[in-house]
Amino acid sequence: MNTYYNQGYKSNSSQAPRFAILVAGGSGTRMGADRPKQFLLLHGEPVLLHTLRRFAEPALGVSEIVVVLPADQLDTWRELCARFKVSISHRLVTGGATRWASVKAGLAALSEHGTGLVAVHDGVRPLVPRLVVERTYVAAATHAAAAAAVMPKDSVRLLSQHGSAAQNRNRLRLMQTPQTFEIDLLRRAYAMPELASFTDDATVVDDLCRVHLTDGDYRNLKITTPEDLVIAEALMAAGL
Repeated sequence: MNTYYNQGYKSNSSQAPRFAILVAGGSGTRMGADRPKQFLLLHGEPVLLHTLRRFAEPALGVSEIVVVLPADQLDTWRELCARFKVSISHRLVTGGATRWASVKAGLAALSEHGTGLVAVHDGVRPLVPRLVVERTYVAAATHAAAAAAVMPKDSVRLLSQHGSAAQNRNRLRLMQTPQTFEIDLLRRAYAMPELASFTDDATVVDDLCRVHLTDGDYRNLKITTPEDLVIAEALMAAGL
């Protein structure tokens, strides 16, 4: 089921059309909260609303935003949109049992668009800087597939049956979102069966196209545990 919130978005005609799929399917279990983490209040507003607002920045020129939520969370989001007077244009879509199925549902909602670039972003990454999003769109226009990533700050070791071994963190990256693709490429990737090895959209696309990594941002945290929300509050209070 699709629900439309239309306020007349316009895309930048000088570039390929840009789309975004915001996926939010968390239950809030690891947060120890009484509601899904995308609906927790951050700086007085739902986390998901902050994320939606980031992709609605006019400078990005995103022509359509799709928000994907579990069926039992749709009414909650509609109520929050009414409560917080959300006027940002977006299409609300029912997700699936897994993140893969939810992204596929979001992609199906864009079926009328034959060409363009689509960014897939975690709904609980509300602090993603505009420049990070822009980098992935620009890179995807050239490389067909791009994803934001950062270098680990800590030392990293690889576990095995023999113990552990140090890894060169300069050669490792922590994946973030958005992960942005030519829409036809992403459709072809999601036409294949789901595998247990799929951890993000980059792994879904890997067999079809090399994914170009762009600079992410350490502020682009994924709100998963209580301390993440505290950090996000502090960053927003500081205007970061």
